[in-house]
Amino acid sequence: MKTSALARPMSIGELARETGASLRSLRHYDDQGLLASARAGNGYRTFPEAAVVQVRQIQRLIASGFTLAEIRGFPDCMRLIEGAAACPETSEVQRRRLASVERQIADLERRRARLRKMLGETHAAPPE
Repeated sequence: MKTSALARPMSIGELARETGASLRSLRHYDDQGLLASARAGNGYRTFPEAAVVQVRQIQRLIASGFTLAEIRGFPDCMRLIEGAAACPETSEVQRRRLASVERQIADLERRRARLRKMLGETHAAPPE
């Protein structure tokens, strides 16, 4: 990030460029209370420098399967620190998410086995 950007609030476009997030996503995160914006004299949203870290952490948590509602409930130790792995207050939510992902993987493995079996049976049957 440029040092000149540190001294002044960032526009939503600057924040999007820094984080790779879409303008729509940034507006949504802001509307959901995950970011704190202010309004410039022209009515446009502006964001503090810390929003870059927040957006990156939000993206990371979403990629891990968390919903915005769950992320909103996370304490600052998870939402405001880029790369934060866990806080004692979030361990239970993270365990539940992991259990859900493991159930989904098991279900996908069962489906894969069924499809493999179907394909094996189809290829083994002589054409009529």
